[in-house]
Amino acid sequence: MTGITYTVVEHDGGWAYKLGDVFSETFPDHDSAKQAAERVAREQGTPGETEVISYQDAKGGWHEETAPGDDRPEVDVKDPG
Repeated sequence: MTGITYTVVEHDGGWAYKLGDVFSETFPDHDSAKQAAERVAREQGTPGETEVISYQDAKGGWHEETAPGDDRPEVDVKDPG
């Protein structure tokens, strides 16, 4: 199973959470950013419906596959501060 980690960080004069190199919106304080990261983590783990999805790869090719709604990643929130 895939695992992902949201990390709470200082960002752009406030606080944010990030996944890899991608930042969320900026929150005015640490607690708000942490609460938002925890909410997103819960939502990421919520099962959905099995659906057929289409996506474009980095070379511009299109692909179609079935995405099972119960195939959810393990999610963690890291708060080094």
